[in-house]
Amino acid sequence: MQELSAAEAAVRVRDVDTLAVPLGPGQPTGFLHALGERERFEKLEVFAALLVDLFPLFTRPGVTLYSGFFGPVERGLRDAGFDVHFVPADFRRFAQIARRMAPRVMATTASPPDAQGRCSLSLHSGATENELERCGRDPDRLLVVEVSPHYPDTRGVGHHDHGVHVDEIDLLVHSDSEPHTLPEPAPSEVERAIARHALHFIPEGATLQTGIGGVPNAIAHLIAEGPGGGFGVHSELFGDGLMTLHRAGKVDDRAKGFHDGHSVCTFAMGTRELYDWLGGEGRERVRFLPVEEVNDPHLIARNRNMVSINGALAVDLVGQVVADHLNGRVYSGIGGHEDFVSGAAFSEGGRSLVCLPATAGKQTRIVADFGPSTCITTPRHQVDVVVTEHGAAELAGKTSAERREALIAIADPAHREALRSAEERE
Repeated sequence: MQELSAAEAAVRVRDVDTLAVPLGPGQPTGFLHALGERERFEKLEVFAALLVDLFPLFTRPGVTLYSGFFGPVERGLRDAGFDVHFVPADFRRFAQIARRMAPRVMATTASPPDAQGRCSLSLHSGATENELERCGRDPDRLLVVEVSPHYPDTRGVGHHDHGVHVDEIDLLVHSDSEPHTLPEPAPSEVERAIARHALHFIPEGATLQTGIGGVPNAIAHLIAEGPGGGFGVHSELFGDGLMTLHRAGKVDDRAKGFHDGHSVCTFAMGTRELYDWLGGEGRERVRFLPVEEVNDPHLIARNRNMVSINGALAVDLVGQVVADHLNGRVYSGIGGHEDFVSGAAFSEGGRSLVCLPATAGKQTRIVADFGPSTCITTPRHQVDVVVTEHGAAELAGKTSAERREALIAIADPAHREALRSAEERE
């Protein structure tokens, strides 16, 4: 292992090379900014997802970004004409893709080495944890680990240590970088209304999966303020809402059926308060696992009363869900949407909720049909319940005609007549 500055480590990336970094909070920001100090590359291919900063690297000639999940940065780079491409795959599948690609350079962030030389992978396990280990053991590849004291020391569970040992690291970069934070705005009245409808499908003692946003936070606060408890957590993302449930004493993880005694996730994003909690009180309560396990529908289904709570951009009248791509444009990514919708459906007592506001501006988000350039994220036969501020449509086991009626009933009242007219013309 060599201990270098970010600038010195960046020099070790060749003019023609392949580099992979984790999704979001696993990205080594100092190293990526140092790479961006170079004016050009002959051919540098970078594999990433959900960039957390506008890294100049991706504006340099010769650099191509392949992203598995678009956020605001990717959308901005794409719209500005830079060489950015979306790779369609669910989050779980990227572990296989990473192994096949075997990029020569892999770089990640981590907490500083402990007394045993272990660097915790902190806020991200995702699709790269196992490939980081393989990279570190391969003398023909280069493993760069950027460590910062601002990243919490977190743990894995079972045979997953959720860390990398200094003996496996080629280049260790010391940094003072802070993890990217997401604010936790107060839920809107529409989000609170959606949460109230969703709560009817969440029994006491359920195992929960939630995403980022106002609706999951509103649901978490309603559960935290209400009676009962005994909840478990099995979630791709661990955010502030799930921390709120823990602090309220609502989570014990005792009767989930999969890794009882621990909340499990594959990455965390949220406020600084969340990160401090994960590195302190939450360290023994929340464990990080690779996405191949967390998002495996068969393992999700092993949890009792599994309730998945996900968002969407739009839903059509047969129940097809678009969550990442609309009107020919990539908006986000596939992530674990279908995995959790499917896994919850086969859980004992499980339910799957797709939550969205009925409108975006003046446009309905319950639509008669999608245009030919739209890609479906989750097919109709997987979908259980769709929730808007106007109610909940239970779709599982319903005919196509019954689905249409149920979905029209939860659309914005101003759009229901047009939706019925479109249905009658078909």
